[in-house]
Amino acid sequence: MNVPFLKVLPLAATVFALALSPAVHADPVAHFDFISHAPDSDAWWNTVKNGIKQADQDFNVQTDYRNPPNGDIADMVQLVNQAAARNYDGVITTIADFDLLKGAVSRLKSKNIPFITANTGTEQQSAELGALMHVGQPEYLAGKDAGLRAKADGVKTFLCVNHYATNPLSFERCRGFADAIGANMKTSVLDAGTDPTGIESKVSAYLRNHPNTQAVLTLGPTSADPTIRAVKSLGLAGKIWFATFDIDTDVAKGIKDGTIKFCTDQQPYLQGYIPVALLAIMHQNHNNDVLQARTVLEQNPKFQQRLKDYGLKPVYEARNISSGPGFITPQNIQQVSALAGQYR
Repeated sequence: MNVPFLKVLPLAATVFALALSPAVHADPVAHFDFISHAPDSDAWWNTVKNGIKQADQDFNVQTDYRNPPNGDIADMVQLVNQAAARNYDGVITTIADFDLLKGAVSRLKSKNIPFITANTGTEQQSAELGALMHVGQPEYLAGKDAGLRAKADGVKTFLCVNHYATNPLSFERCRGFADAIGANMKTSVLDAGTDPTGIESKVSAYLRNHPNTQAVLTLGPTSADPTIRAVKSLGLAGKIWFATFDIDTDVAKGIKDGTIKFCTDQQPYLQGYIPVALLAIMHQNHNNDVLQARTVLEQNPKFQQRLKDYGLKPVYEARNISSGPGFITPQNIQQVSALAGQYR
């Protein structure tokens, strides 16, 4: 059939214009899996998830975030097994329990699935598992750095409120602090559980029964928020030396009003963003050269803008990248508090 030229032209022009336009929703170039040990109730991981989401956007990849709903490490092991069976292009996993996870992680290795460890776990454990690298905070050193600050203030006794005692590495924070001030770690740790009401009750009872306790260290917002309430109800706010790991809005308020001395910050956003970004770069380069990928990442303008926007500072080591520790104090809380729970 003969179609008049003038009627064809708009269609041809439209097709030509579409050909020149970038794809608005390009298909992801790779599919990754991020497996954590955290229960659904742990809101601190929202910052990690935001890092994952923005790395996906910046590098055009898709990353599934999966976790055991109740924080059961045995369920986490099954998630790693599933990741190996699903043949992801890359996997990121925490090392919540080295002995329980090493069998499942070996399945990733046997299928040549590149993987990076993040958040909890030591750099040595990461290497032993065969991971490409580790992105996280050295827990013992972070605890010790916090303890040295306490020692400078004359602290000799403390209570370590541990809300995730099921993770063996959580005790490294307590141990580092105890070693710094010369205290007995074993008699200073409270297995508080995760129920806010229970944590507040246990902390209150401990401090009433041990009135000579000079300091309180909490291991994250899950234990910090109820401990803030316990300290205030006992009339100890601003009197007992109190520090915590990780920030949320209640911790930020506690630093501002003088209840909390400081917060040790492991910059969780970086623990989500950096592993995804590095796996994406290595996938694009068709190799597992971490140092090459890291060089590309450090020069990436989108990544540099994220660091600037959120005030983040990764520490680049020979093989691994440390996301912390940094310290949030009354001096820098105003800058950080607006981002707490989202990007800090």
